[in-house]
Amino acid sequence: MDFQTEYKKRTDEIEKVITAYLPKEEGYQKTVMEAMNYSFLAGGKRLRPMLMWETYRLFGGEAKVIEPFMAAMEMIHTYSLVHDDLPAMDNDEYRRGKETTWKVYGEAMGILAGDALLTYAFETAAKAFDLEPQNPGLGKAMQILAGKAGIFGMVGGQVVDVESENDTSMTKEKLDFIYRLKTSALMESSMRIGAVLAGADQEEQNAIGEIAGKVGLAFQIQDDILDVTSTMEVLGKPIGSDEKNHKITYVTYEGLKKAKEDVARLSEDAIAQLEGLSVKNEFLTELLRYLIFREK
Repeated sequence: MDFQTEYKKRTDEIEKVITAYLPKEEGYQKTVMEAMNYSFLAGGKRLRPMLMWETYRLFGGEAKVIEPFMAAMEMIHTYSLVHDDLPAMDNDEYRRGKETTWKVYGEAMGILAGDALLTYAFETAAKAFDLEPQNPGLGKAMQILAGKAGIFGMVGGQVVDVESENDTSMTKEKLDFIYRLKTSALMESSMRIGAVLAGADQEEQNAIGEIAGKVGLAFQIQDDILDVTSTMEVLGKPIGSDEKNHKITYVTYEGLKKAKEDVARLSEDAIAQLEGLSVKNEFLTELLRYLIFREK
């Protein structure tokens, strides 16, 4: 398998699927729709919908019921980035090589665009009930989507992250907690939803959750590494953002060498666990390997 060719093909397919769910820019409120679409179409790896789709396929899923959830997941991820970039948060002016949403539309519209993306995500996911109302996993998939995005997931992780700025008493336990919720939660949500909608049993769902947790942690550590070692041209956003915001990261806590070692260990464990399942998806295995060791 030529991974890069397959990755490009799948990314193009996903782009068509998820952008079809974006709102039309019309009506008196069209400015917020323009801001939503600007944020959503700014680029990105489309990692979370890809993980969701490939996990769905891993367990034999073939229907379109997964598609609204793919779009909804990317909307939630995008809203989190829009709010992350705000002056009250990371105060970043560039993301993916373009000006951030608040820089283009102003702070107020940046806040509203994030709010709108989050709300519209659930409106979008609910369309799955019209596509396959008999699917017994729909209710659970909605619960996973909501739970992993909220106070017991991504938002909860972000809260602890914000409160930990300038925290000289940061512990490894708290840092792992932040990463498990802030980053791993949406990856776990994506893969669990794919498994649930495809009809995977509880043991398989739990295994996928563990794999996603390890991948998410490795992914965030690699993000910390890139914030130190990469360039704005490669990364598409300012480097050194964590240091600027006085954030304790895995690199500052453990050191660059240990961080790289832990990325390798976590990724190897996750891939070994995935390959140990009775079902196989060669592309998903290669995708995990590629994403963890990415350069941007």
